Amino acid sequence: MTKILYVEDEPFLEKIVKESLESRGFEVGMVSDGREVVEEFKRFQPIICVLDIMLPHRDGYALAQDIRQLNPEMPIIFLTAKTQTEDVLKGFQSGGNDYIRKPFSMEELIVRIQNLLQLTQQKVTTAVAPNGHFELGEYTFYPHRYELHHGTQLRKLSHRETELLSILAENLNFTVNRRDMLLRVWGDDSFFNSRNLDVYITRLRDYLREDSTLEILTLKGVGYLFKSHRY
Repeated sequence: MTKILYVEDEPFLEKIVKESLESRGFEVGMVSDGREVVEEFKRFQPIICVLDIMLPHRDGYALAQDIRQLNPEMPIIFLTAKTQTEDVLKGFQSGGNDYIRKPFSMEELIVRIQNLLQLTQQKVTTAVAPNGHFELGEYTFYPHRYELHHGTQLRKLSHRETELLSILAENLNFTVNRRDMLLRVWGDDSFFNSRNLDVYITRLRDYLREDSTLEILTLKGVGYLFKSHRY
């Protein structure tokens, strides 16, 4: 059964959402106080989190960062009554994968949950080297440690850099759709995130510049091709 940690402090809304999710076969762990979320996360061990942003004692942004520390791959959906673009961006920057503005329909929430779980499952089931790292030409990439090694040199990667390089490494010598990358990493293909993607790709090219057999090609209007001329 799919376990969802649902964090909401509006009693009427939390009752409706919990019952609706359970009627669709989800197992729901519910918390209304921000300071209790981390302990419940550890106890309940969900596979996806749905977090309200405005909570007593600890807001959703801070909770997403706490959860990311415990599980960097945990899918997180924000529920927000805020409409400012800055608030939405802050949600993504704090580790959210998707967001829904209140008021929302249960149909929309279910679709968002299912889509995010599908993307996560694709990520989990994609072939990674049996020993948990990628050999990329002269580089060795350890996604779970957020590390890129080149000889004796070690570069620590950010969460976004790790996610993007993982996607490229999983699809070495195959085209990756730009929109798919945006949805998987940011949960949104907005113009702002698209420009962010360009910046991160430029960084990754710079990190891999010591090996001339590796190349990240931009396929205009399509996406990217991470090519190794060794294979």
